[in-house]
Amino acid sequence: MAAPDSITLRFAEREDLPQVLAFIRELAEYEKLADGVTADEQTLEASLFGAMPAAEVLLAEVDGEAAGFALFFHNFSTFLGRRGLYLEDLYVSPRFRGRGLGRQLMASLARLAVERGCGRFEWSVLDWNTPAIKFYRGLGASSMDEWTVQRVTGEALTALAADGELPGHS
Repeated sequence: MAAPDSITLRFAEREDLPQVLAFIRELAEYEKLADGVTADEQTLEASLFGAMPAAEVLLAEVDGEAAGFALFFHNFSTFLGRRGLYLEDLYVSPRFRGRGLGRQLMASLARLAVERGCGRFEWSVLDWNTPAIKFYRGLGASSMDEWTVQRVTGEALTALAADGELPGHS
């Protein structure tokens, strides 16, 4: 009988940046969005470990080998008057799937949200990703079908920014 896997979850550190970037690229490939990845180690370092970190990463390891990650950050609900925890990316490498890593990452994030006083824990999922949707339903998640995601990027973002002027900024 084989010994059970040793699973460890931990917060990523600077030296984990190459692995985090590799997971981001693997996830983008799976989601058929690989052309959209422009992140590199330098931008990730500034965003995750700079003076004002924008996000955090939990890494999952199996027997000391990187197996998956969850990248998340805090948002804010005006209705609740409290911050929330937003999961940007959840990914487990194919050869490590089926061992409960995704569930452990999600449960750890839920625990973190509760410990940090968050009013909610939320994320988006591509509508064609039925395995992920089934997984999330199994965790007790519900769809926010009445909401749609809106996004402004690239030239549209630059054009919109040109129309906006903040008081005290020139």
